[in-house]
Amino acid sequence: MKDIIFNGVPWFDQNGNTVNAHGACIVREHDTYYLFGEYKTDDKNMYNGFSCYSSKNLADWKFEGMALTPDADKMLYPDRVGERVKVVKSRKAENYVMLMHTDNMQYSDPCIGVAVSNKINGRYKFIGPLMYKGEKVRKWDMGTFIDEDGTAYLMTHEGNIYRLNDECTQAEELVAENISPGGESPAMCKHDGKYYIMFSNKTGWDNNDNYYLTADNINGPWENQGLFCPQGSATYNTQCSYIFDFQIEDKIIKMYLGDRWSYPKQASSATLVMLPLEFENGKMSISEYMQAWSADDVSEFKEQQLISYKFYSNKKSESREIQFCGERISLFGKASNEGGYCRLDIMDRANNIVKTDIINFYGTAPMSGVRYVSPKLERADYVLRITVLSESGEWFTKDGMRYGSQDCYVDIYGYSVDDF
Repeated sequence: MKDIIFNGVPWFDQNGNTVNAHGACIVREHDTYYLFGEYKTDDKNMYNGFSCYSSKNLADWKFEGMALTPDADKMLYPDRVGERVKVVKSRKAENYVMLMHTDNMQYSDPCIGVAVSNKINGRYKFIGPLMYKGEKVRKWDMGTFIDEDGTAYLMTHEGNIYRLNDECTQAEELVAENISPGGESPAMCKHDGKYYIMFSNKTGWDNNDNYYLTADNINGPWENQGLFCPQGSATYNTQCSYIFDFQIEDKIIKMYLGDRWSYPKQASSATLVMLPLEFENGKMSISEYMQAWSADDVSEFKEQQLISYKFYSNKKSESREIQFCGERISLFGKASNEGGYCRLDIMDRANNIVKTDIINFYGTAPMSGVRYVSPKLERADYVLRITVLSESGEWFTKDGMRYGSQDCYVDIYGYSVDDF
């Protein structure tokens, strides 16, 4: 069985727990990829710590532990916000530096924070705010980029780019300013000598058509190149978060990492999407969405034996059951702006629940495909029970604009069963 990365579904760690890492980054160290992200809850958008996971293949994840936890004496404590965690390696101190957006719950006290660790997968120590010319960098949505010469940069909402010092603990120079008014969640890469930076528009937890700019020099001038995914796809129902290098033998592939948010049930239902970026004649794109792809060669993986199964409902507590025998079950359905949450219970022959998950059928743009892939099970007879929760996400941006689902439908059209 090939190592397959499934996009937009819950991933699971070595213990069968849902991978909980959002607003994330992936850092490669030797032959291992480390995923850092916001450790979310399902009830409140507050700082709960930053998690760390590791993988050799991007398909199988090991929970390394909490890289940074709430601290009552620091800027990151319960009832505050901690977001957009990014980790870079200091080329001078040869340690690891974590940068993040800290804030109060009203988003009126933004500041970039700094934490350090001697090990990439160790516990990080918060050391204070990021400073520039003696003042705190009071920005929120942020990203990081390491140039080919090892120089580290911080990018912020609206398009400010700061060069960091060699220790990556202070900002030394504002190299570009306000290059993307209205943009947030920046991510950057360099390909064939050209710089590419992508941004999301501001729609709260909702997805939108993200866009990118290019420059021959990181100082600019920067030129807006438009969208990098098909118009109307809402960036395949994701928000850009990070660009990392994925290595296959001697080949490096620039990989897009995007968040598929699921407010308010972020811990259980928010997912990640990884897709290879394409470059041609100074342009960048993701021309097609892959539900799943092989880590061996980044080729698309397509399910061969889909069993038709129809269930479409928004009625609270209405349920259906699928009996299966195997080691893994996948569920296929349609996401739309009328979608909502359902609970999945996998039960053994004795009717004991062996796994429970919550998945979301909401999508800014309509999308059909895989919605759930269970963790590997012991081969046996099981029942998958699907229960409509009659719940969906709704949120408002700072200007009072409403976003989210118009209803709470669960829309399933098939499943598949695997044996390894």
